[in-house]
Amino acid sequence: MFKFIVAVLIIFSSVIQANESEVLSVDRSVSRNIKLSFPNDRNITPKLSDFEINNYVLMSNEEGERWAVITITNLSSGNRMLEEQHLLALFANGDRRSPLEYKLRFAGNETQSFTVSFGESKFPILLIYSSNER
Repeated sequence: MFKFIVAVLIIFSSVIQANESEVLSVDRSVSRNIKLSFPNDRNITPKLSDFEINNYVLMSNEEGERWAVITITNLSSGNRMLEEQHLLALFANGDRRSPLEYKLRFAGNETQSFTVSFGESKFPILLIYSSNER
């Protein structure tokens, strides 16, 4: 009976530890005024759009997942659809990556906040930008 209780406790503690490593933490932000000059040999750029990023909060966990809460304004007076290709994240190793598949409808001049995933990376996100910011 004692061995059974110990086994259950070990399994229970490993489940709790696994869940703790999945919890997202807010990352320290980097000034948006910083000038970074990573090479962009493949000329990766965000798709042209009428979207402007107002601000964002970067998050990650111990498993390397990279997430962001982003606030964006549709600068057009007409309806627009934000898609993942409209945004790029610049990682600390110079990689540029769009968020995972995402679509969000905006009315004219509307501002919205939303959360997106940029997948997993051992390098943190330094900044997020659209075609109107770089």
